[in-house]
Order: sequence, then C-alpha cells, then structure tokens
Amino acid sequence: MVELKRHPTRAVRIGSITIGAGHPIASQSMTATHTQNIEATLEQANALHAAGAGVVRIAVDSKKDAAALPAIRAGTQANLAIDLQENYRLALDVAPHVDKLRYNPGHLYHHEPTKPWQEKVRFIAGVAGDNDCALRVGVNCGSVDPAKKEQFAEDDSIGPMLASAFEHCDLLDSIGFTRYAVSLKDSDPQKVIEVNRRFSSQRPDVPLHLGVTEAGMPPDGIIKTRIAFEQLISRGIGDTVRVSLTVPNVDKPQEIAAAQAILADIAAGRVRSVVDYGLASLNIISCPSCSRVENEAFIELAKQVKEMTAYARDHRITIAVMGCRVNGPGETDDADLGLWCGPTHVNLKKRSAELGAFPYEAILPRLREELDKIIAEQA
Repeated sequence: MVELKRHPTRAVRIGSITIGAGHPIASQSMTATHTQNIEATLEQANALHAAGAGVVRIAVDSKKDAAALPAIRAGTQANLAIDLQENYRLALDVAPHVDKLRYNPGHLYHHEPTKPWQEKVRFIAGVAGDNDCALRVGVNCGSVDPAKKEQFAEDDSIGPMLASAFEHCDLLDSIGFTRYAVSLKDSDPQKVIEVNRRFSSQRPDVPLHLGVTEAGMPPDGIIKTRIAFEQLISRGIGDTVRVSLTVPNVDKPQEIAAAQAILADIAAGRVRSVVDYGLASLNIISCPSCSRVENEAFIELAKQVKEMTAYARDHRITIAVMGCRVNGPGETDDADLGLWCGPTHVNLKKRSAELGAFPYEAILPRLREELDKIIAEQA
C-alpha cells in the first residue's frame, strides 16, 4: 500500500485493514478459480495476499460455494470479500467467514422480486453488522437498477448510477450502518472519472472503491485504468482500487502489481496530463477472468479477438468480450459488437440485438463479418 493524501472520508475497517480517513489506499483483486475447488482457490487467494492485496474477493453464487468458505477462511490470512449476486440471502451463509460483503443494487430485484429493495438492504446490513463485516455498494454501468434507468434519458448512463448509489447510501445511513464503501464502475475511463467526481462532490464522507470494469488485457487494460486512477486519486478521490485484467488464472497477481505501480507513480507525481481517452479508434473491452467464467477458452478468445480486429484499429468501434452469463448479457448492450461466453457457445450481439450463439471455433469469422458491415456503414 502507498501513502497518498486523501479526501477526509469516514474510516471503514475491512478485517485487518482500514480504508478512508487518510489510511493508505488498498489494492484488491478477485480469485478466478471455481470457489468449490478449495485447494485452487486457497492457492490463488494466498498468491494475491502475498502480492500485497489488501482484500481478496471470492464469488459465491450458491449454497455449495458458500459451504467451501469455512475451509478457505481457515487456510488464508487474506481479508476476504464476497459478492452477493441475485440471492441476497446467501449473506447469512457467507458473513461468518469473511470480512466484507459486496452487493449490486441492480441485482437485488432478481430474487424475491415483489419484496422492496429497502427490506433486502436492511437484511444484508443486519447480517453484516452481526458478523463484523463491512459492506460495499457496487454499482455497475451494465447492471443498473432498471427502475432507476427509466427515470433518465436513454443516453444518460451516469445519472442512474448516481441516483442508485445515493439512495442506497441514504438508506444505510438512516438505519445507522455507516461501515460501507461505494464503487461506481464503467468500462469507459472517462465515465469512471465523471461519475466518481460527481459522487464525491455530494458525498465526500463515503470511501470510494475505484475500478474500470472490463478493462481488458494488458497493456491496454492497465492504460485505461491508469487514466481513471490518475485523474481521480491525484484529486484525493479513491480509497481502495482494483485493476481488472483479462489474464490466465496463474497471472492474477498482475492486477495487484499493476495497481501498486500506478499508485506509486501517482504518489511520485508521475502522472499523465491528458484526461481524454480518445475512443476515436477501435476499443476492445473484456472482463477480468473470475470464477464465473464457464469456459477458460474465453481468455484465449479475448486475445484472438484483439489480434483479428487489428485491421480495424482506425475505426471508432467498441467490441466487448465477456466471460459469463451473470454480467455478460447486460454489459455488452452498449458495445457495437458484444460477445459473451457460455460453456460451449459464444453469444454474439450488435448492441442490444442478439445475433445468435456460435461454437468457439466459429465465432471469429462471424465476428469479422459483422465488423466489416459496421466499417462499411461508417464509410
């Protein structure tokens, strides 16, 4: 961790570390192993901890995943965080074994859809309080609460994110639970800068977790993330960070190394003055590999997409490559072309329109066909 001057946010303890209130910025990562594979998950969690991760996040999507946590907790000194996706009630199973719970406001409506989200948040906060856990309210551009999106113009992606974050902060504050941080993530570093600056201006007391989601492969993913971090952290915004990279499982500690290198450069004043990422050329985004990836061929496919599309580098086109069905469908909607990967097939989209599912060995020619159509349309 690197000492940098911070905005005076409230302090939030996460296991053995504290973020906010001037404490050092902590770097985070997420295991990419299947959680039920305890040995592999422990190996990766300990590798990330050894690399300097302040927090290691693990995906838990089922009771079977949750059942693996006691053994994982017993085998690592890492501060553990857990994602709560659709089934918010899994908080009861996971909280005794971890240091932080993360929930996404946009996913709360999936499970028990007739129950008010406020009741679900009170439940999560109550479980967190009973088990000495911190919370992260994780707002993502591709999975914003539909009720919030309806309140804003179709081309306004930042407004719904902010509205969702503010109302969840207000509710948590109203019930006396203040041990939480917020994250507002997008795959566009410009939007990450804008949404976090606007949130911080209204809620300077709340610690922020910074990240560019689906940043992609090195070095592009590191560059995108660096731009956002430099412009925010140099202004005192941000208390914990994650660099999300599409890399093989064994290379996940690269995320910690990249985060620490960026933080060290900012602390030393080695920052870039240009905020504009450009996006006047080909932009490939891909999600970080994690335990929800159903076929590790996704990682190789992301590399192949980058290589195959090099001929289109001078065209203003965004291609998204997502590794699972949890976030893939929604988080490819804004891309000109989107791929989200299942166990045996890759789903191809043109913005929100489904173009079909294709075997891994057949997707690249089909992608090129659609890419050529877009290039012709832009001519």
